[in-house]
Amino acid sequence: MASVIRMPEVLAGATEAVLAKWMISEGQDVAVGDVLAEIETEKANVDYQAEEQGTLARVLIQPGQSVEVGTPIAVFSVAGETADDVDAALAAAGGAVTQAESAPEPVSAHAPVAVAPETPAVAAPTSGRMYVSPLVRKRARETGIDLSLVKGTGPGGRIVKKDLEAFLASGGVTEAVAEVPLQRTSTPSAATGEAGYVDRPHTGMRRAIARRLTESKTTVPHFYVTADCRVDKLLQARAEMNEATGVKISVNDWVMKAVAMALIEVPDANVIWTDDALRYFDRADIAVAVSVESGLLTPVIRGVESMSLTQINAEVSRLAAKAREGKISQAEIEGGSFSVSNLGMYGTDSFQAILNPPQSGILAVGAAREAVLAKDGGLIAGTVMTVNLSADHRAVDGALAAQWMKAFRHFIENPLALLA
Repeated sequence: MASVIRMPEVLAGATEAVLAKWMISEGQDVAVGDVLAEIETEKANVDYQAEEQGTLARVLIQPGQSVEVGTPIAVFSVAGETADDVDAALAAAGGAVTQAESAPEPVSAHAPVAVAPETPAVAAPTSGRMYVSPLVRKRARETGIDLSLVKGTGPGGRIVKKDLEAFLASGGVTEAVAEVPLQRTSTPSAATGEAGYVDRPHTGMRRAIARRLTESKTTVPHFYVTADCRVDKLLQARAEMNEATGVKISVNDWVMKAVAMALIEVPDANVIWTDDALRYFDRADIAVAVSVESGLLTPVIRGVESMSLTQINAEVSRLAAKAREGKISQAEIEGGSFSVSNLGMYGTDSFQAILNPPQSGILAVGAAREAVLAKDGGLIAGTVMTVNLSADHRAVDGALAAQWMKAFRHFIENPLALLA
């Protein structure tokens, strides 16, 4: 019999997602495992595979529409079923759920309306009825917004999520439309001396970063271990290797390899905390922080301990490019026990990073800088790089973190050991 397909929870903890693209057309047969749609989460795009066989009888959500997890997005049918069977499946799934409701849903400017007009009207302050998605209606209730003041830019004047966001960002200006930048400015007041300002509404990625880092900092007991590493030999080996191979291996590639080898040498540090047990890993899967236009992503490099420096360089470059182009997949940013965050290219000497749960460690890497060092009772010039390890004290004790840092420092100060 006909069945309703709902928006899946493709990202743990996500409450909504955007249906970026349908990969199957209405009336097309679908097999189990076929990619049905591309779903956009706060951080990545995910291919949603069909879990059952049938025909895509009806599409309920249009590309670009954001809906809550669990919202009906399509209906599958089997051979011999009619439109009445599809309607019956929708009714069983959500009562009055119809194709019109899942795209525009009719409401009154003052009270809910049970029956929609055949042709939706553009929402305006003078109209008595408008079309709005369920997600927008919920958001409007939460923020106390009168939807009759919001101008819809969707098909037939439907009010979509970006219209409400633009309205909120404009401070309640009724002519706000999606094409206008989501910002609000204030003119300095001569009386109060207040400065002008611009509000840029949070993106989904920025909200996700804020949520995860707040959760990490407030629920994970961080502690920190710092070391100054001599990197004169590393910089010399890097220069010789780059000249010999023609590949521009970065300092961060050497750091990634040293982190991986330290995790293999100190396997008790290659672990994450779970509610029931400590989970130990048999290889070094390491995330690398990549700055993107709207925030930060952490693609995971798998099995770094078994990769050459040129392989690490190629894989980091590939995933960083995908991240910056917005093409990274959910699978490519999940997993790993450890992260590396490097701000050395910005001239930052030292910083402490926040853990990326459920990972147990993150190494914050500063810039290589010239320094005066004591040796054998005298002073010498050298190049030093400061690194800070942030660790989850539930999974990694202080002595274990110090042991791991000792191993890392050995590898980074003896770079030829990373080439073996």
